[in-house]
Amino acid sequence: MAIAHKSKIEFIIGLDENKIPEKLNWTAEEGGISNEEAKALMISVWDAKAKDTLRMDLWTKDMPVDQMKQFFHQTLVSMADTFERATNDEKMTATMRDFCDYFAEKLELKK
Repeated sequence: MAIAHKSKIEFIIGLDENKIPEKLNWTAEEGGISNEEAKALMISVWDAKAKDTLRMDLWTKDMPVDQMKQFFHQTLVSMADTFERATNDEKMTATMRDFCDYFAEKLELKK
């Protein structure tokens, strides 16, 4: 099957002298995103040959801890949604969502 279209997502990471992220920007022109600032990112890539996940987790020095906790919670909720769409496994999805609720409760994220 021939590739009919290509899409590009770009991340620009500004590092300090110790190579610690100070600034994160990203562009996804097809999504209408152009050089938008972010404070954190998590990228997972599946290596089918090694049957392993490659990861990149970055956050800026000025990312507040309370926002990092919220970011993790929202990422976990998104992962549960994606897991459900990808596998149709309703039972495990419910278990994942229960954990997300527990996570939010323990971190006092829910008002």
